[in-house]
Amino acid sequence: MINMFSKIFGTSNDREVKRYRKRANQITALETTYQAMSDEELQSSFNALKQKVQNEEVKLDEVLNDSFAITREASRRTLNMRHHDVQLIGGMVLNDGRIAEMKTGEGKTLVASLPVVLNAMTGKGVHVVTVNDYLASRDAKELEPLYNFLGFQVGAITGDLKDDEQRKEQYNADITYGTNNEFGFDYLRDNMHYDLEEKVQRQHHFVIVDEVDSILIDEARTPLIISGPTNHKSADYVKSQQIAMQLEKGELIEPKDPSEKPYSTGDFTVDEKNRSVLLTEQGIEKAEGLYGVDNLYSLENAMLSHNLDQALKANYIFEKDVDYVVKDNEVIIVDEFTGRLSEGRRFSEGLHQALEAKEGVTIQEESQTLADITFQNYFRMYDKLAGMTGTAQTEATEFAEIYNLDVVSIPTNVEVQRIDRNDLIFKSEIEKFDAVAKKIKEYHEKGQPVLVGTASIEKSEHLNKLLSKLKIPHTVLNAKQHEKEGKIIADAGQKGAVTIATNMAGRGVDIKLNEETLSLGGLAIIGTERHESRRIDNQLRGRSGRQGDVGESQFYLSLEDNLLRIFGSDKIKGIMERIGIEEGEHIESKMVTRAVENAQKKVESMHFESRKHLLEYDDVANEQRKVIYAFRNDLLNPDYNIDSKLDENRAEYIQNLLMNAEIIDGMPSEDFNYEFIITKFKEELNLLVEKEDIVAEDYPALEEKLISIIKEVYEQKMSVAAPEQKSEIERILYLQILDKAWREHLYSMDTLKTGIGLRGYNQKDPLVEYKKESYNMFIELISNIKNEIIKVLFTVQLQSQDDAQKEREALEKMKAEMEEANEGAITNLEEQQILSNEKKIARNEPCPCGSGKKYKQCHGKSGPKRGLVAGN
Repeated sequence: MINMFSKIFGTSNDREVKRYRKRANQITALETTYQAMSDEELQSSFNALKQKVQNEEVKLDEVLNDSFAITREASRRTLNMRHHDVQLIGGMVLNDGRIAEMKTGEGKTLVASLPVVLNAMTGKGVHVVTVNDYLASRDAKELEPLYNFLGFQVGAITGDLKDDEQRKEQYNADITYGTNNEFGFDYLRDNMHYDLEEKVQRQHHFVIVDEVDSILIDEARTPLIISGPTNHKSADYVKSQQIAMQLEKGELIEPKDPSEKPYSTGDFTVDEKNRSVLLTEQGIEKAEGLYGVDNLYSLENAMLSHNLDQALKANYIFEKDVDYVVKDNEVIIVDEFTGRLSEGRRFSEGLHQALEAKEGVTIQEESQTLADITFQNYFRMYDKLAGMTGTAQTEATEFAEIYNLDVVSIPTNVEVQRIDRNDLIFKSEIEKFDAVAKKIKEYHEKGQPVLVGTASIEKSEHLNKLLSKLKIPHTVLNAKQHEKEGKIIADAGQKGAVTIATNMAGRGVDIKLNEETLSLGGLAIIGTERHESRRIDNQLRGRSGRQGDVGESQFYLSLEDNLLRIFGSDKIKGIMERIGIEEGEHIESKMVTRAVENAQKKVESMHFESRKHLLEYDDVANEQRKVIYAFRNDLLNPDYNIDSKLDENRAEYIQNLLMNAEIIDGMPSEDFNYEFIITKFKEELNLLVEKEDIVAEDYPALEEKLISIIKEVYEQKMSVAAPEQKSEIERILYLQILDKAWREHLYSMDTLKTGIGLRGYNQKDPLVEYKKESYNMFIELISNIKNEIIKVLFTVQLQSQDDAQKEREALEKMKAEMEEANEGAITNLEEQQILSNEKKIARNEPCPCGSGKKYKQCHGKSGPKRGLVAGN
């Protein structure tokens, strides 16, 4: 019924495209006007529009038609490329803060130039996000002549830009290209600096995310984290690995009687669907004996049970050359969506260490979070977010629910000619790969180029061996050869070319064909396995048939493939057995293809819930992050009135002190406990007072007197410093305390999150419990920061005015130390790495801070850097 109505009245997408097409016709009507202008006249017309926008005389939407028409004409003159009408539609969709779904080869890079130019008119900066450095550099370079013609500067943020000044220059350009990781980490690093001038990013105005599904969906399960060394003792991963190897894997047995519960054999069972390992009673008892403990799950043995769990996962869930590779004595993660090596990323919670113990390589130290944010929350900071991709409709619900983004499918400029054949299903993987090799040979002998998609490095290397035996020349593109990626993809459309590639998601490079290869049937796509996501299969298919080219695609599957084995093979296996399929034979039917798609939908739904779950927890931390970062920015601002903030903190410090002073042995006292106040002043503030100095008639008078005393003593002590120097010392010390407390808070939040799931066993919602607990922790954090700054400022030792130069040097030294302490390493939530940039200073050398002490007795002491803070 729905399909019938859609055919008669059109879908909602058709109606949206029709509306945009009307406006595209209006833009095209302006073409002759701008074509008749000279370069100077065209530029002058554009500058007039830009001036009106910046003076707020007109809104962007009012100048869209003229801006798009001028951009189209400027592109024709500078790039020799004219935007098609469907590209104008794509540009309008992006400008409206939506997702433009455009097929491969439809020129998304050029489409983006339309809304980029329009939004760059505001002068607030436009960001274009791509999946890798190569594409960021390529797109910025290709479009630079167009942008320069219209008076805009172009920047590109890539991993090889190490200098903050260079990065700042790129961000200050009108249009900045870069990767999601670079943008996200720069934001986190900016909120760890100690000077506003050191920040590289400016406001978050408008962003277009290329390959939006890859960035906002696939990578959204692993937030960005900057981490540093943890002071917490690391457990014995090698011992856990040895014990894991002594435990026997069992199976979950379903009893014949449905009233009976399933039971497990062996020491542990593996749940491949949920990627988890469960110890049996027998296994727990055996592990306790091997560890030499009475109770593996007691509080003091929590780390042992956690490490054993990770060791079992490392051995029975994670596969070498599928989930990770071992290279140069290191375990390196393989990105499951792109097949690339994710160097510098580490699995968290001891899993990476467990993999290192499994593979017998050097076990690196664990780390703790210094700053983190999810991609969802980073990109939701922008005033306007838009995206483009070849495949988005399968995740339209998630885009709408998480990002408030709707998807508009843009029609192709020329109708797609590619033939998509039904899947072929074989009983075993061996039969499947034999059939694939036979088909490749057939294509190769004909001269038709073929691109073969594999799900892992292991499978691509297996196929590599098969083709080598058949003496078929071919090229392998997997995580181990990603440096040559551009050249390999560029040559994949040559006559007789055979290219084997791990996941093609987000490659971003078109495979171009010549007349000869088109006459042979165009590019043939063979998928050797269905991915968990239908979208990634569609991306592989979409490599063929660009811009109306001929082509074909087909997937070869087996009942031993992970997706079918775990999620849907029983029904298909039953069909094959009833038909009586012989060895080497296959079945091909729409019903089987539908069954595979249903299995994929199940997995997609699981992943959506996983990402949604992650976001719900990060939303709690995000509200806290906003408060901390906003206050941090206030402290960095030289115009911020820090005196009034310290007055407020002093008042709160005294109020807390008085609340505690009224309690003796847990009971309210009839009189104030003056001794408690005198003792606290001495212990915490190094301030000596007598009882007669602080006696007052009532509570308000006492509070006022105590605030007055500590303020007067403090101001007198700080009078040796010039006013601007005093303010700088206060700001730097406040930032130091704030950052240290925030790091500890993040560590506590991580710990809370790890164990909060157990509350579910007590009929409590873990998320609600997490919100309550984290709120209380945050209130305590704020209170502790306020108290700590008062204590630290009272113990700071200042030099006399005669030594002002030394004081300034010490201040600069402290700022540099704090920057250095914040550098840490750059990782993802499931992945962490530690980088250390500490300068090596001999312990007996004079301390560089100028104190006159040996380094080991000053800043070389263990524990936090003390800067100007001295002991009592």
